[in-house]
Amino acid sequence: MRESSLTTGQLTLRLCGVVVAMFAFGFALVPIYDVMCQAFGINGKTSASAYQGAAEVDASREVKVQFVATNAADMVWGFEPVADQLSVSPGSVQEMRFIAHNPTDKPMTAQAIPSVSPSKAAAYFHKTECFCFTQQVLQPGERIEMPVRFIVDRDLPADVHRLTLGYTLFDITARKPPVPVAGR
Repeated sequence: MRESSLTTGQLTLRLCGVVVAMFAFGFALVPIYDVMCQAFGINGKTSASAYQGAAEVDASREVKVQFVATNAADMVWGFEPVADQLSVSPGSVQEMRFIAHNPTDKPMTAQAIPSVSPSKAAAYFHKTECFCFTQQVLQPGERIEMPVRFIVDRDLPADVHRLTLGYTLFDITARKPPVPVAGR
Protein backbone atom coordinates (compact mmCIF):
# COMPACT_ATOMS: atom_id res chain seq x y z
CA MET A 1 0.00 0.00 0.00
CA ARG A 2 1.20 3.49 -0.85
CA GLU A 3 1.82 5.87 2.02
CA SER A 4 0.65 9.48 1.88
CA SER A 5 3.46 11.98 1.45
CA LEU A 6 1.50 14.77 3.23
CA THR A 7 1.78 15.30 6.91
CA THR A 8 -1.24 16.29 8.96
CA GLY A 9 0.04 19.86 9.19
CA GLN A 10 0.50 20.14 5.42
CA LEU A 11 -2.97 18.75 4.78
CA THR A 12 -4.50 21.17 7.28
CA LEU A 13 -2.66 24.08 5.66
CA ARG A 14 -3.87 23.09 2.17
CA LEU A 15 -7.47 22.66 3.36
CA CYS A 16 -7.37 26.09 5.03
CA GLY A 17 -6.09 27.53 1.74
CA VAL A 18 -9.01 25.96 -0.12
CA VAL A 19 -11.47 27.44 2.40
CA VAL A 20 -9.91 30.92 2.05
CA ALA A 21 -9.99 30.64 -1.76
CA MET A 22 -13.66 29.60 -1.70
CA PHE A 23 -14.51 32.51 0.61
CA ALA A 24 -12.70 34.98 -1.67
CA PHE A 25 -14.45 33.54 -4.74
CA GLY A 26 -17.82 34.05 -3.02
CA PHE A 27 -17.07 37.77 -2.65
CA ALA A 28 -15.88 37.97 -6.26
CA LEU A 29 -19.17 36.56 -7.60
CA VAL A 30 -21.08 39.85 -7.23
CA PRO A 31 -18.78 41.93 -9.45
CA ILE A 32 -18.41 39.00 -11.87
CA TYR A 33 -22.23 38.79 -12.09
CA ASP A 34 -22.48 42.54 -12.74
CA VAL A 35 -19.86 42.37 -15.50
CA MET A 36 -21.58 39.37 -17.13
CA CYS A 37 -24.99 41.09 -17.02
CA GLN A 38 -23.51 44.20 -18.58
CA ALA A 39 -21.68 42.22 -21.27
CA PHE A 40 -24.69 40.11 -22.26
CA GLY A 41 -27.37 42.76 -21.70
CA ILE A 42 -29.38 40.83 -19.13
CA ASN A 43 -30.98 41.64 -15.78
CA GLY A 44 -30.87 45.41 -16.08
CA LYS A 45 -30.81 46.98 -12.63
CA THR A 46 -32.60 50.24 -12.21
CA SER A 47 -30.69 53.23 -10.94
CA ALA A 48 -30.02 52.90 -7.20
CA SER A 49 -29.47 56.59 -6.60
CA ALA A 50 -32.08 59.28 -6.15
CA TYR A 51 -33.01 61.06 -9.37
CA GLN A 52 -30.90 64.19 -9.74
CA GLY A 53 -31.93 65.18 -13.26
CA ALA A 54 -33.63 68.37 -14.35
CA ALA A 55 -37.37 68.53 -13.83
CA GLU A 56 -37.83 69.58 -17.46
CA VAL A 57 -39.89 67.34 -19.70
CA ASP A 58 -38.69 66.56 -23.22
CA ALA A 59 -42.06 66.78 -24.99
CA SER A 60 -40.39 66.30 -28.38
CA ARG A 61 -39.60 62.68 -27.61
CA GLU A 62 -41.73 59.66 -26.80
CA VAL A 63 -40.57 56.42 -25.22
CA LYS A 64 -42.76 53.35 -24.80
CA VAL A 65 -42.46 51.62 -21.42
CA GLN A 66 -43.77 48.05 -21.32
CA PHE A 67 -44.69 46.34 -18.05
CA VAL A 68 -44.26 42.65 -17.33
CA ALA A 69 -45.18 40.78 -14.15
CA THR A 70 -44.18 37.18 -13.48
CA ASN A 71 -44.26 34.89 -10.49
CA ALA A 72 -41.35 32.82 -9.27
CA ALA A 73 -41.93 29.07 -9.42
CA ASP A 74 -43.37 28.74 -5.91
CA MET A 75 -45.50 31.92 -5.92
CA VAL A 76 -49.28 31.41 -6.23
CA TRP A 77 -50.46 35.03 -6.12
CA GLY A 78 -52.17 36.72 -9.00
CA PHE A 79 -49.85 39.53 -10.13
CA GLU A 80 -50.27 41.86 -13.11
CA PRO A 81 -49.93 45.47 -14.24
CA VAL A 82 -53.07 47.56 -14.81
CA ALA A 83 -51.85 48.26 -18.39
CA ASP A 84 -49.30 46.59 -20.64
CA GLN A 85 -47.51 49.80 -21.65
CA LEU A 86 -47.38 53.58 -21.42
CA SER A 87 -46.02 56.19 -23.82
CA VAL A 88 -43.97 58.70 -21.84
CA SER A 89 -41.99 61.84 -22.46
CA PRO A 90 -38.54 61.70 -20.85
CA GLY A 91 -38.35 63.80 -17.71
CA SER A 92 -42.02 63.41 -16.77
CA VAL A 93 -43.15 61.64 -13.62
CA GLN A 94 -45.29 58.60 -14.45
CA GLU A 95 -47.17 56.00 -12.45
CA MET A 96 -48.22 52.42 -13.10
CA ARG A 97 -50.17 50.25 -10.69
CA PHE A 98 -49.77 46.53 -10.27
CA ILE A 99 -52.49 44.31 -8.81
CA ALA A 100 -51.59 41.52 -6.40
CA HIS A 101 -54.04 38.96 -5.05
CA ASN A 102 -53.46 36.24 -2.45
CA PRO A 103 -55.89 33.43 -3.40
CA THR A 104 -54.79 31.15 -0.55
CA ASP A 105 -56.34 30.63 2.88
CA LYS A 106 -53.22 31.80 4.72
CA PRO A 107 -51.32 35.09 5.04
CA MET A 108 -48.26 35.34 2.80
CA THR A 109 -45.26 37.64 2.41
CA ALA A 110 -43.83 38.52 -1.01
CA GLN A 111 -40.96 40.53 -2.44
CA ALA A 112 -40.84 41.91 -5.99
CA ILE A 113 -37.50 42.12 -7.80
CA PRO A 114 -37.35 44.55 -10.74
CA SER A 115 -35.30 44.56 -13.90
CA VAL A 116 -35.15 46.88 -16.90
CA SER A 117 -34.26 46.01 -20.45
CA PRO A 118 -32.41 46.85 -22.52
CA SER A 119 -29.77 46.89 -19.82
CA LYS A 120 -28.06 49.98 -21.24
CA ALA A 121 -31.24 51.92 -20.43
CA ALA A 122 -31.50 50.75 -16.81
CA ALA A 123 -29.35 53.61 -15.52
CA TYR A 124 -31.82 56.06 -17.07
CA PHE A 125 -34.90 54.56 -15.43
CA HIS A 126 -35.50 56.07 -11.98
CA LYS A 127 -38.11 54.70 -9.58
CA THR A 128 -39.20 57.36 -7.10
CA GLU A 129 -41.72 55.11 -5.35
CA CYS A 130 -41.99 51.35 -5.70
CA PHE A 131 -43.63 48.41 -4.00
CA CYS A 132 -40.36 46.57 -4.62
CA PHE A 133 -38.71 48.67 -1.90
CA THR A 134 -40.70 46.81 0.80
CA GLN A 135 -42.00 43.33 1.43
CA GLN A 136 -45.71 42.90 0.79
CA VAL A 137 -47.96 41.02 3.22
CA LEU A 138 -51.38 39.92 2.02
CA GLN A 139 -54.01 38.23 4.13
CA PRO A 140 -56.08 35.33 2.72
CA GLY A 141 -58.13 36.53 -0.26
CA GLU A 142 -56.73 40.08 -0.02
CA ARG A 143 -56.19 42.11 -3.21
CA ILE A 144 -54.14 45.32 -3.36
CA GLU A 145 -52.99 47.87 -5.91
CA MET A 146 -49.30 48.65 -5.68
CA PRO A 147 -47.96 51.77 -7.40
CA VAL A 148 -44.61 52.37 -9.01
CA ARG A 149 -43.72 55.98 -9.81
CA PHE A 150 -40.87 56.53 -12.21
CA ILE A 151 -39.04 58.96 -14.45
CA VAL A 152 -37.34 58.07 -17.71
CA ASP A 153 -34.27 60.29 -17.74
CA ARG A 154 -33.98 62.95 -20.44
CA ASP A 155 -30.43 61.65 -21.07
CA LEU A 156 -31.72 58.24 -22.24
CA PRO A 157 -29.73 57.39 -25.39
CA ALA A 158 -31.56 58.53 -28.53
CA ASP A 159 -31.52 55.03 -30.04
CA VAL A 160 -33.65 53.63 -27.18
CA HIS A 161 -37.34 53.96 -28.03
CA ARG A 162 -38.74 51.17 -25.87
CA LEU A 163 -38.05 50.01 -22.31
CA THR A 164 -39.41 47.04 -20.43
CA LEU A 165 -39.88 47.14 -16.68
CA GLY A 166 -40.28 43.61 -15.41
CA TYR A 167 -41.03 42.37 -11.92
CA THR A 168 -40.67 38.86 -10.59
CA LEU A 169 -42.66 38.18 -7.42
CA PHE A 170 -41.14 35.78 -4.88
CA ASP A 171 -42.81 34.03 -1.95
CA ILE A 172 -40.68 34.81 1.12
CA THR A 173 -43.22 33.64 3.71
CA ALA A 174 -40.79 31.03 5.09
CA ARG A 175 -38.15 33.72 5.77
CA LYS A 176 -40.52 36.46 6.94
CA PRO A 177 -43.74 34.93 8.28
CA PRO A 178 -46.65 37.40 8.30
CA VAL A 179 -48.85 37.94 11.33
CA PRO A 180 -52.49 37.01 10.60
CA VAL A 181 -54.94 39.87 11.08
CA ALA A 182 -58.20 38.97 12.83
CA GLY A 183 -61.34 39.74 10.86
CA ARG A 184 -59.56 40.12 7.49
